[in-house]
Amino acid sequence: MTEFDVLIVGGGPSGLMLANELGVRGVKCLLLDAKPSTAFNPQANATQARTMEHYRRLGFAHEIRALGLPGDHPTDIAYFTRLTGYELARLSLPTAQEAVEKIKTMKGSWSAAELPHRVSQKFVETVLKQHAQSHPSNDIRYAHRLIDFEDQGDCVVARFCATADTDTIQTAKVKYMVAGDGPKSSVRHALGISYTGETGVKRSYMGGQMFAVYMRSKDLYQHMVHPRAWMYVTVNPKRRGFLASVDGKEEFAFHSAVDESENPEHWGEIEARQLLLDFMGCKVDFEILSIQTWTAGHSLVAEKFQHGRVFLMGDAAHLFTPTGGLGYNTAIEDAVNLGWKLASAIARPESACLLETYEIERRPLAIRNTNYAKEFADSVGLYPVTPAIETDTPEGQAERESAGVHFNAHVRKEFNIPGVTFGGRYDNSPIILSDGSTAPVDQANTYTPTATPGGRPPHAWLKDGSSLYDHFGRNWTLLNFTGDRALEESFKSASVRLGVDLKCLQPTQEDGPDLAALYQAHWVIVRPDQIVAFRHPLTATQSAPEPETIWRRLLGSTAIRA
Repeated sequence: MTEFDVLIVGGGPSGLMLANELGVRGVKCLLLDAKPSTAFNPQANATQARTMEHYRRLGFAHEIRALGLPGDHPTDIAYFTRLTGYELARLSLPTAQEAVEKIKTMKGSWSAAELPHRVSQKFVETVLKQHAQSHPSNDIRYAHRLIDFEDQGDCVVARFCATADTDTIQTAKVKYMVAGDGPKSSVRHALGISYTGETGVKRSYMGGQMFAVYMRSKDLYQHMVHPRAWMYVTVNPKRRGFLASVDGKEEFAFHSAVDESENPEHWGEIEARQLLLDFMGCKVDFEILSIQTWTAGHSLVAEKFQHGRVFLMGDAAHLFTPTGGLGYNTAIEDAVNLGWKLASAIARPESACLLETYEIERRPLAIRNTNYAKEFADSVGLYPVTPAIETDTPEGQAERESAGVHFNAHVRKEFNIPGVTFGGRYDNSPIILSDGSTAPVDQANTYTPTATPGGRPPHAWLKDGSSLYDHFGRNWTLLNFTGDRALEESFKSASVRLGVDLKCLQPTQEDGPDLAALYQAHWVIVRPDQIVAFRHPLTATQSAPEPETIWRRLLGSTAIRA
């Protein structure tokens, strides 16, 4: 029997991200995944800005941004009757090269350290795996599957084997186990935890069965009559679908809606070629790399995210229709939230009650985000069209103009979503200390930066060209805008007594913007997951509690049990 602190089941984005969060904190971690290695198929294709900020925090956002499309390839999302037909709508977005510079001048809703990046999950996973393996405390094992497990109250004992050697069973004893093993999670089923929410929603697009082809074509771009984009969506009454460029050269992910009267389970190359012909409006030569079917129309969230010493995250905890790219990005934030809490509980067992806040904080966000994804899916998938939309007639022109109005509004609704990206909050968490202020209203397409405890810290670029976030500590950060060194010393002393890793920052006017005015605070405590945990506001009429009292609240030792 081998012993670890944490067993992660599943080596997708959330599992690998959690391994990185634990690895940087020296937590002894075993990760198991039955697949031979990281994903082959290009699944999630949109890395949102908040996810990129977390990759930046861990030091590899630049590696992610260098992958996928060439640096100068357009990242537009465009809508057509067919790809050789009429263009209906388009949202133009910065290329990967442009994003690095453009973000430094953006303000308001898009004041951020990073912009989104259009890159297939298959590329992201390779970087996540490489960095997870670089931590000596991590043992990353693909081609290994979990057999069973038992939560024994003070530990979890799990049996596993190599997929090529099922006769040799190994056993691991761990303090905690985390399941990121997908929508069919064997761990969730073993725990008897069900999904709640809505499923089986039917739409002409993004509701029901979808047929996916990962393909290579050297001449597809030659058949396009419109400017290049990253994602191409077709809107016609015969067949709806989308095509996403994987490498900006010759690899593409093609997804087509399937009619209820059709059975795609045994479809192959013949059907794939016909579907692409319908999508393009012309014949295209291509090589099939893989074929899959999948089902859209889910808005599901597990009824519980924790059972004893076992936790759920990613698709095991919530299942999305992939509009807005929210499933993968929500999964990453699950790992970010859980990672520092597991590390804290392992380093200081008296802080184990912190883990009770994982479900409290993340489950409402999963419900929020699945609802947003459903809203986007309804907007794009329920829009009705007639055969006239493809005709060169006054009726066709009128229908195209109407569709253009709708899809130009829709594409901004689904893909310009700073509110969804940055606006998730933990206001009802017992380890967030309210200062009595109220956060702005949650809106998908608008985000108002605020240091009201419970949300993302307001971002700013400093005079030296660095992001304020680049100066936050690996774990806890005290932002001191008062110039009071005694304040820092008191927090440092309390943090040492309680085993808290704290970095103190004292930004001044020489560093850049007036951060005290931006944060509306004398001083602020930022959590390891870059969430404002406590703020002493400029409007405060009384002194703040003693540092040790604050730390005990933030670490859960008094708040949860109160």
